[in-house]
Amino acid sequence: MSLFSFPDDARWNGDSDAVEFTVTLGEYVGTVRVGRDVLRRLIAGPVAPDTCLQAYYQLRTELERAAEAKLRRRELAADGNLDLTGRDLRLPR
Repeated sequence: MSLFSFPDDARWNGDSDAVEFTVTLGEYVGTVRVGRDVLRRLIAGPVAPDTCLQAYYQLRTELERAAEAKLRRRELAADGNLDLTGRDLRLPR
């Protein structure tokens, strides 16, 4: 059983140009962001917001594991949330 919880609330945020989803750990509640540029390397074809959301659901387990690992390393963004990068997902540059 994981200490982390990921509610089913993935959404597109046009301001940050990213898919966002929530992670909770005890009293901590944060937002995980996966930018369009990161998703572009995972998706064959156009990376429109709806396609990015579909990719999130296809890659959900991998994205959640990357978020857990980043939280364990305490690698939070300045705003206390998480930004997943290609490096977090072990993507080639």
